[in-house]
Amino acid sequence: MQRRLHPEQPDGFEFSPSNLAWAKSQIAKYPAGRQASAIIPLLWRAQEQEGWLTRAAIERVSSMLGMSPMRGLEVATFYFMFRLSPPGSVAHVQVCGTTTCMICGAEDLVEVCRRRIAPAPHQVSEDGKFSWEEVECLGACANAPMAQIGKDYYEDLTPEIFEGILDRFAAGEVPRPGPQNGRYASEPKSGLTSLESLDGEAPAASPSVALALEMGDTVALVGNAEGRG
Repeated sequence: MQRRLHPEQPDGFEFSPSNLAWAKSQIAKYPAGRQASAIIPLLWRAQEQEGWLTRAAIERVSSMLGMSPMRGLEVATFYFMFRLSPPGSVAHVQVCGTTTCMICGAEDLVEVCRRRIAPAPHQVSEDGKFSWEEVECLGACANAPMAQIGKDYYEDLTPEIFEGILDRFAAGEVPRPGPQNGRYASEPKSGLTSLESLDGEAPAASPSVALALEMGDTVALVGNAEGRG
């Protein structure tokens, strides 16, 4: 798949004061002459601030790191984690389409996206709220099929559950992330086969789900140095 910058670009980019302080703290982790090693976290922070990665942001980050803009563009266009076009105003949906998820029904989730959001990836829905894409493995194979929405994973999906999640996001809610079939995490669907003495002793939510519920920032942009961005 070709990775190109969006044809419509803002005139400039600057980190917010707190995000700039965060960026400088990341650069300081590397010895002199190795500041370029911070490019991925800084590009990610720029995307989390703006919602997508603009040419101006790539050039600004490259300048901060003493890199040529072309080197920054090489990184931004190589990694699919970077969004090069404006996403929907509410959420950008990333459906895992690699082997396990595909076998377990990812194609049905993609069809939901085509019908509910837009016919093609990276297009914004008519109401402006959503965009979507199919991505490579997100590492939740035991909970396939799944999708990442904002910062969080929604796992063990069916087309019906997936549509319900989109409905709730559209209504301004933030659905609980994690497994959607009652599982705590990625234990066997039929129940524990080891550590059975611990069955029923787990907290109400796994650590990642608990953090998402505590922060409430699943689809929030990162305007400051706090949060999970």
